[in-house]
Amino acid sequence: MNSNKKMFQLTFGKYKFQNLTDLGLDIADFPYYAQAAMEFCGSWLSGSTSFVQQTSGSTGTPKEIEISRAQMIASAKGTQSFFRTDEGSTLLCCLDPRYIAGKMMLVRAMVWNSPIHLAEPKSNPLGGLRVLADFVAMVPLQVETCLADKSSLKKLKAIDHLIIGGAPISSALKEKLLENDIQAYQTYGMTETVSHIALAKITSGELIYSFLPDVEFGLDGRSALWITSASSNYKKVQTNDLVELVDNSSFRWLGRADFVVNSGGVKLHPELLESKSEATIYSFFPTSSFFFFGKKDDRLGEKLCLAIESNHGSEKTENLLFELKKVLTRFEIPKNIFIIQAFARTESGKINRLKTIENLGN
Repeated sequence: MNSNKKMFQLTFGKYKFQNLTDLGLDIADFPYYAQAAMEFCGSWLSGSTSFVQQTSGSTGTPKEIEISRAQMIASAKGTQSFFRTDEGSTLLCCLDPRYIAGKMMLVRAMVWNSPIHLAEPKSNPLGGLRVLADFVAMVPLQVETCLADKSSLKKLKAIDHLIIGGAPISSALKEKLLENDIQAYQTYGMTETVSHIALAKITSGELIYSFLPDVEFGLDGRSALWITSASSNYKKVQTNDLVELVDNSSFRWLGRADFVVNSGGVKLHPELLESKSEATIYSFFPTSSFFFFGKKDDRLGEKLCLAIESNHGSEKTENLLFELKKVLTRFEIPKNIFIIQAFARTESGKINRLKTIENLGN
């Protein structure tokens, strides 16, 4: 254990909070994320045993679920065991505390009895930040923005444990992390499992996810993962994620079963195709979001298509298609490319593929 033992303390600007008395301060003028953090910590320290949380809605209709205090404690302890953190660790919460990822950073601080600093959940949360943190959770956009800023990059390198979630990291981001020798992990989890239940260390090879301690798992008939753990309240959570088991504690992620495109009997995984074609697509559309999807087709059942978020550039699609043929197999080449001005997104900013596709019509 670290001899420099610290205690739970939430720091926001000039304010410091350790107990319910501190949290009794009038927070009406605080920004939304600080209000959300104070309210949640107040409920936790008051001994609340359950919390209502909305799912992200990235793959379906958002819904409210009840999460128990015991689940959150189990998740925090599982992460602590995985990383072997102790009271000497300093945490940074730069994710929106209204969502589960932000809440879990606060829970970790309270369960680990560690100090935590609250920063605005913006694209560069390290900008202007004077404190260095040992354990930080970010989404890919935040990591990308910090990497591009000299001052933030220095702080990013000083983080002992950086976990990245919310969306799979891109190939380009992976390369930048490796080039800068940043110790980072991609997370795997969902609201129903209270944050992540598996982590993959970002290395030069393919991502291999390792389960947290005491997670039971298996595959259904589609090869989609199911899990049971204390963080799921010992309920079996059946996912739509297709995986390939590596051994009795790890797996490769292939993509979502509900996104799989069956084109003429050939099953195609959009997320894998996105990783393979990312560099090529970005050479034509440098800052655009994109995804592959299936569209009904009389002959093939489904035809593979590509959607790109852009205000212009439809004239580039023919050249892009030519270049994609160099990195994709004949079955992986999209039959159509759609240039869409704006993708549908969830409240938390994730691309809502299903709604975006629905908006295209028939």
